[in-house]
Amino acid sequence: MDEPEMSQQIKTRQSVGAKRSEASAEAIRNAATEILAEKGYAGFSIEAVARRARAGKPTIYRWWPSKAALLLDVYHRQKRPIADHDSGSIEEDVFRFLRDLFRHWRETPSGSIFRSVIAEAQSNESAAEALRTYRDERMAHSAKLIERAKARGDVRADIDPLIAANLMTSYAWTSLLTDSLDCDEDTLRQVTRHLIGPWKA
Repeated sequence: MDEPEMSQQIKTRQSVGAKRSEASAEAIRNAATEILAEKGYAGFSIEAVARRARAGKPTIYRWWPSKAALLLDVYHRQKRPIADHDSGSIEEDVFRFLRDLFRHWRETPSGSIFRSVIAEAQSNESAAEALRTYRDERMAHSAKLIERAKARGDVRADIDPLIAANLMTSYAWTSLLTDSLDCDEDTLRQVTRHLIGPWKA
């Protein structure tokens, strides 16, 4: 067998292996999603997911090092993209961000799934680490909204975008955990004014 032919066979085997792994990962995600929908967080376990997906627990833990990591993956799968608002007004942008996030948590299973992740993080250090990593990623994303407002002079120059994003997200997470996502738009606008008041240029 010449070298080009051997190289092609190696690439083919690698491709087949990658497809098989992705198929297994998708079966695991599907099983996790179904179990959450049917039994909720109380009935969710890696063992139950492994049985339904016909996968070994070591396989699941190889791709998701904790129950929370798998829950977060399912959460991302359920999550609608939240529009990256840039209206030219920090007050309007923050209001729209909170409004859309609250609506998403109310109207899809994602709110319940994310509460499950937070619950798991209270008693499991690997879950807590997964949640901290996710929080840091979301803070960096949300901070861009404040950074844009600073660049156009809508937010004071001494405001730290990450701290401001943390305050904004902390309000959202508290509302989720206390099942207080059904506030009307007038109330949410008032909350927004209180949040951004100290930031305004």
